[in-house]
Amino acid sequence: MNKTFVEFSQQLTPELYGKLKTALELGKWPNGSELSQEQSELCMQAVISYEAVNLSPEERAGYLGQRCKSKNKG
Repeated sequence: MNKTFVEFSQQLTPELYGKLKTALELGKWPNGSELSQEQSELCMQAVISYEAVNLSPEERAGYLGQRCKSKNKG
């Protein structure tokens, strides 16, 4: 991943992060136009990068709080 992109995504405001995440969830921008495949991929990279720096693992998209049953056996 491009270092400049990572630096940019880590400087996102919580408001902009929220807008990007909502756009990904809905598949469209706030004005109603659809995200292209490239826009979707870039938004996803930005959201993941932002979350890696600013959120705990439990707060990140895709977090599964369950452990594998085989790990629970002694």
